[in-house]
Amino acid sequence: MVASNAKYPMPAHIRLPVAQTPASSPPPSPRLSPRLRYGRSKSGRVRGLEPPPLPCLQRFGRFLLSVLLRRHGVFLLVPLIYISGMLLYMGSVSPVVPAALQSFPPGSIYRSPEVFKHLWPAMQTTNESFGVLAAWQPFNGVYWKPCISPQQTLRGGLQKSSGFIVVEANGGLNQQRSSICDAVALAGLLNATLVIPRFHYNSVWQDPSSFGDIFDEETFINTLSEDVKVVRQLPDYMMERIGNNISNIFKVRVKAWAPATFYLQMVLPKLLETGAIRISPFANRLSFDKVPPQIQQLRCLANFEALRFAPPIAAVGKILVDRMIQHSAGSDGKYLAVHLRFEEDMVAFSCCVYDGGEEEKREMDAARERSWTGKFNRTGRVINPGANRMDGKCPLTPLEVGMMLRGMGFQNTTPIYLAAGKIYKAEKNMAPLQQMFPFLRTKDMLLSVEEISPLQKYSSRLAALDYTVCLHSELFVTTQGGNFPHFLIGHRRFLNKGHSKTIKPDKRKLALLLDKPNIRWESFRKQMQAMRLNSDAKGYGLRKASTPVYTCPAPDCMCLDNLKHFSGKLGQKTYVNGTVIPYEDARPYHLI
Repeated sequence: MVASNAKYPMPAHIRLPVAQTPASSPPPSPRLSPRLRYGRSKSGRVRGLEPPPLPCLQRFGRFLLSVLLRRHGVFLLVPLIYISGMLLYMGSVSPVVPAALQSFPPGSIYRSPEVFKHLWPAMQTTNESFGVLAAWQPFNGVYWKPCISPQQTLRGGLQKSSGFIVVEANGGLNQQRSSICDAVALAGLLNATLVIPRFHYNSVWQDPSSFGDIFDEETFINTLSEDVKVVRQLPDYMMERIGNNISNIFKVRVKAWAPATFYLQMVLPKLLETGAIRISPFANRLSFDKVPPQIQQLRCLANFEALRFAPPIAAVGKILVDRMIQHSAGSDGKYLAVHLRFEEDMVAFSCCVYDGGEEEKREMDAARERSWTGKFNRTGRVINPGANRMDGKCPLTPLEVGMMLRGMGFQNTTPIYLAAGKIYKAEKNMAPLQQMFPFLRTKDMLLSVEEISPLQKYSSRLAALDYTVCLHSELFVTTQGGNFPHFLIGHRRFLNKGHSKTIKPDKRKLALLLDKPNIRWESFRKQMQAMRLNSDAKGYGLRKASTPVYTCPAPDCMCLDNLKHFSGKLGQKTYVNGTVIPYEDARPYHLI
């Protein structure tokens, strides 16, 4: 036994410790419980110590989690799988929100037909006693009168010319008018000779008219003769120098609203060097707040005196005014003129939505693509019709104009001249306006076919007719911004002692009011009459720094009519060179 033990040594963890005294016997092993039998499974685990089995769902969850833990890359795919599943689900299931639960910001939806249907019974029963003659409140303040005295006349005539200026006017009638007047001012600033401006053909207006087709060239040249030299075309020697090609003239690039110093420092040296310069296009290229006062007066001289319509247009315009006066015999020959911009191109350009549904959408999309190819489909461009309406940028419909005027208190017998192009869906949209104002007239209604046919195909010449009738009206209503009302408001101020006699509605407030189908007639009338009184209060106004002199001619081109009641700076006008000219010495304006 001893040898055997030495040959096969006992492992250390089994050896008994060596003691001085014999070891005591170990305690007896406990009896096995009959309920728990220990043994080993094939995997080596002790049977009887295993936990109870888990439900199937938990076991599957643990299995899936173990797989994900072993393969960490799968975690990158889980979010993508989840998002893709949600997108597929959302694409297949479109949420349907009941119309009653949809919420739109106030003033963002066109509801005017509903408002009219609600208010029409009250309109019919209201006995209005308000007419054109009572439109303006008596005014006891300061009146103004036209006074134009450009500096060139005061210096004793024209100086030697610096060269020729050739400009190209673009846009419609009144944008061309702006370019012409600015060109006159520039020629005076540079002491240059102005060539009668050329008109750029516009794809929207589609009018090939030249300067002489719209304006009286003879009057234009003669009126400016003491201040700016104007010629119909370049002289022969200059045409030979440029090879009889206008495009060979040195073209000057000018940023919008450039100050006078830019032209004096950058353009004048080139003009003296080459003898002629060309600026194309020439729209909004001369600032209003950084030019000498005499240049502002040159603008007024060109706009209010030199630019008269050509004889064929002036003759038809006079016929229109005379017939409107006859039509207004019940109001002492006074009539109201409304400038309505609800032509198809205007509605399309505004990107506003009315009540035409899918048909309207198709027509407006086609009109936008036809006149402004690709402009409204550019990447990143966001069109929000509701926001446009809330911001007052949507053209007023004939229906809205009628409700506004009736709310302001005008009788249904008020004579109205409607200045407009071809109204979009005229038969439908004009019906309610004519229902509210049966004495409404247009140029097509007042003129015979023979009288209007020579001008029919020319949009600028037709606009000139509207301009003439609106200019001589007792009250002018503008419904949309643009050059037409801006020039007309200034011209009316020039003729009406400084008052524009114009109603300019607050279209943001109108959008809110006309979005209330249940609004009360009394409440609507109160708001409209406040709007009319506000326009009356703003009829007088002095020009601010950046405001065009064509819209606010005072005090640059008008002087105080009751000068004896004032003293100091109000009674004189100081020019840049220090010369002081009393108002009474300024050349008076001869009314049309």
